[in-house]
Amino acid sequence: MEHDGKALAADEIDVHHHRGVGMASVHVRAVVTWLAIFPLAATGMCALGALVPQWHPVLRAFVLTLVVVPTAVYLAVPRLLLLQTQIGRATRTRAQRRAKRN
Repeated sequence: MEHDGKALAADEIDVHHHRGVGMASVHVRAVVTWLAIFPLAATGMCALGALVPQWHPVLRAFVLTLVVVPTAVYLAVPRLLLLQTQIGRATRTRAQRRAKRN
């Protein structure tokens, strides 16, 4: 995608906040990211606290981050974005059918 002659990355928005077709807004992506990371971090923190309570909190946070970030980026967020897209598509389809009936 380009804007004013400047090439943009696939997930980058220009100064006018245009986004690619079918791309979730930055706000939706932020909520989806939070929904992916919070349960992973909470579960991981509880598990690490029980398994290695003697570790320094910074070390536990480091290990937790090593696990949570790739899991969220490569597994959880893409699946949640796909789910969000499917829900949005179904909602739009239902609204279009309702509008045709009226």
